[in-house]
Amino acid sequence: MEGGMSEQDVQVASPRRAPSQQRSRERVERMLAAASALIAEQGSDAMRMGEVAERAGVSIGSLYQFFPDKRAIVWALAERHTAESQACISAALKDVSDAEGLGRAFSELVDIYYRLFLAEPVMRDIWSGTQADKALRQLELADSRANAEFLTEVLKRLKPGADPVALDTTAFLVWQMGEAAMRLAISVDRQEGDRLVAAYKRMALRELLEA
Repeated sequence: MEGGMSEQDVQVASPRRAPSQQRSRERVERMLAAASALIAEQGSDAMRMGEVAERAGVSIGSLYQFFPDKRAIVWALAERHTAESQACISAALKDVSDAEGLGRAFSELVDIYYRLFLAEPVMRDIWSGTQADKALRQLELADSRANAEFLTEVLKRLKPGADPVALDTTAFLVWQMGEAAMRLAISVDRQEGDRLVAAYKRMALRELLEA
């Protein structure tokens, strides 16, 4: 990171203006829904701001009022996915108290993510876009760190005498490996993808339980 800063020190700020009034929030929801549909149809690279405004039933000026460019729309959709995924992960892991429970919850979470990215072309498009955008990559890393913390808390309950730094490192690495495994799995045919996801789950759980 430039200037000697770590990812933890980076404040990842959204490039868009947040709506404050109910009417504005409803308008933004229509914009995001329109953008999501267009990305699903043609990908974010081909999406045009004018198309988003037309499909959302708003003026181009209104669209630019909240989203200065296409990147801001993609960012907003990524933020939404991040918030939803963190809530899901937190709920799945908060009551885990033994190795069996961890194995079951972790396996279910991986399966949920896999199904999501198989079914949602929008999220696949956004996910691939994070690799070319430094700020979006920082958002993804912040999301991975937050998700890894949920895993770390489980590991601390299972291994109260273990080095917390080592547990945190393992949880973060496992989560990042999961991101890479998902990208690989959805880029090959379904049968091979299923095998890759199953292999990742076995390796990740072994690493978590041996941490």
